[in-house]
Amino acid sequence: MDEMRTFAERVRGLAPAPWEHDAELLRSLYDAQLGSRHADLAARWMQSQGTGFYTIGSAGHEGNAAVAAALEPTDPALLHYRSGAFYLTRAAQCGAKEGLRDILLGVAAATSEPIAGGRHKVFGRHELSVIPQTSTIASHLPRAMGVAFSMNRSAKLGVPSPWPSDAIVVTSFGDASANHSTATGAINAALHASYQGLPMPLLLVCEDNGIGISVRTPDGWIRQAYGSRPGLRYFDADGTDLDAALSMATEAATFVRRNRRPAFLRLRTVRLLGHAGSDVEAAYRSPAELAADEELDPLLGTARYLLGAGYTADEIIELYDEKHAEALRIAAEVAGLPQLTSPEVVAAPLRFPEPEAVADALPQRTPAAEPLSLSQSINRALSDVLASFPEAMVFGEDVGRKGGVYGVTRGLQKAFGPPRVFDTLLDEQSILGLALGAGVSGLLPIPEIQYLAYLHNAEDQLRGEAASLKFFSQEQYANPMVLRIAGYGYQKGFGGHFHNDDAIGVLRDIPGIVIASPSRPDDAAAMLHACTAAARSSGTVSVFLEPIALYHRRDLYEEGDEQWLAPYPDEPVPIGRGRTYGDGTELTIVTFGNGVPMSLRVAAGVPGIRVLDLRWLAPLPVEDLLREANITGRVLVADETRRSGGVSEGILATLIDHGYAGRLARVTSYDSYVPLGAAAHDVLLSEQTIEKAARELLS
Repeated sequence: MDEMRTFAERVRGLAPAPWEHDAELLRSLYDAQLGSRHADLAARWMQSQGTGFYTIGSAGHEGNAAVAAALEPTDPALLHYRSGAFYLTRAAQCGAKEGLRDILLGVAAATSEPIAGGRHKVFGRHELSVIPQTSTIASHLPRAMGVAFSMNRSAKLGVPSPWPSDAIVVTSFGDASANHSTATGAINAALHASYQGLPMPLLLVCEDNGIGISVRTPDGWIRQAYGSRPGLRYFDADGTDLDAALSMATEAATFVRRNRRPAFLRLRTVRLLGHAGSDVEAAYRSPAELAADEELDPLLGTARYLLGAGYTADEIIELYDEKHAEALRIAAEVAGLPQLTSPEVVAAPLRFPEPEAVADALPQRTPAAEPLSLSQSINRALSDVLASFPEAMVFGEDVGRKGGVYGVTRGLQKAFGPPRVFDTLLDEQSILGLALGAGVSGLLPIPEIQYLAYLHNAEDQLRGEAASLKFFSQEQYANPMVLRIAGYGYQKGFGGHFHNDDAIGVLRDIPGIVIASPSRPDDAAAMLHACTAAARSSGTVSVFLEPIALYHRRDLYEEGDEQWLAPYPDEPVPIGRGRTYGDGTELTIVTFGNGVPMSLRVAAGVPGIRVLDLRWLAPLPVEDLLREANITGRVLVADETRRSGGVSEGILATLIDHGYAGRLARVTSYDSYVPLGAAAHDVLLSEQTIEKAARELLS
């Protein structure tokens, strides 16, 4: 009630101001601003009642309603968590009357919330072209850049796009987030593309309230950092002044739409009600500062224009009070609605693709009579995918004219053209962001990370953005992707830990992604086909780990035997199914990647061994693993990843969880980075170590 009383007193003391735009629009924007403010207040009331679970609000940022008003409702939006008034304005533009209810359903974690279904409170709705984002550190900006890039690329490839041909992308973020590497990298990538003449219709909106939780942004920093960047048109608006904000946002949006170039709109805001409900601003802000921000309340600024448009103070206050009552009524209604009640329901959007759906989406295969190496087989598989699916694109560092560091993509650009096979700038976050944007824009991205060690620069784009999108949208949005990564060790000591990395623990911890780890040529092609089919049919994110040391291997047991070449596959490899070698009854070696040829050589010299190549590290081939383990009653896991956090931990846990009671052992690489030179052999899993452990289990 204090807020209502204070607002009324301040409105009665205001002087009218002339409004330069449509009067009906003014009334509509005020309604959105009021809805956003009272959603914040209702969320805190719900928390006090034990029925609300999210209190980061938009108070003081309501000027972003003007940004929504300056756009078309079909322009895709990736929003900051303080963009409540933008969301409500977009809902009104689309004729949706339940925008305020959407927000409070999210606060209540109700399953009837239309985008995340109770999994999180996000601004998102498919029919509003608002792609849900949970970012607090601008990690959604690389995706926004990718969507902007993909608009023109879809048209160039003749692929249907969910966005109109003249659409622009808008993404909002805070002034503190503007310093994060995801923001600076995405903006740099957008400018890098635009500099080369590529269309990049991206409107970057920095909602600058001058503070990140308790850490101040230096006065003028956003202008200093972005106001004079070559190629980036800069606009500055006072978000507490609705008329000025609408004029400048319209100018910025018009510039981007006409020129298909990026622009940066700094929207000056204030932060009211603190960072979140638990935040005590008095601990780090003076009373004078807080009072100054209160005077800049954007609702008061809009009230001045309403007075100038002929509304009375009583009418303006009445609208405020009515929205307050509406918000509390909705809050009470949603408080008792059903929430998610089981882990199966919570995780349903993360399920792995159905085999039948994958089988129906496989590419056409081009027969090949001659045996192929792993590199050649992957190259042919990519060629089949590109030939079968016009929406497929292969991109990354050096994949175009050079054909990849190891020649895996050689000839693909010449065969399919630069729009479909192309080099990117050297920034892994931007490569993955491009893939994320392409995936929601009707394309099938197949990005490459040049070495596994380089993934760690950008892995949050997988964890926080790629894997989470289906989860936070109930599969209304998905980002199909097949991420190829050249990795693992065994390059004879060349390159040290930057080119020999066996750390994949971060991948195994991401819910819902498929991790493929082929070792032989025919499996590699068939598994790559399965991953692309899963992407097309189910929006699956797959990581395809390619063992560098096996790319060009021809021999298995002795020089010249060519036993590691294989014909191009005629049959698919189902996701989550392994391959068994041999029929030994004494010991099962469970392995993958480089461990497969090493284990096969051990099995050739030690009787009674069978070898299970897992092929898939997520989902693990549990059925095959249990069957092969129980046949022998002895299991040796030969794991080329590290002992701590490596794949073997999950394999052993799976066996134990399923009641396996036989003997177990494991051999792994050492808990170390891979050093340069011959010392690499001291820390990597070796054939000798596998053989010694196998003989000990058999004795």
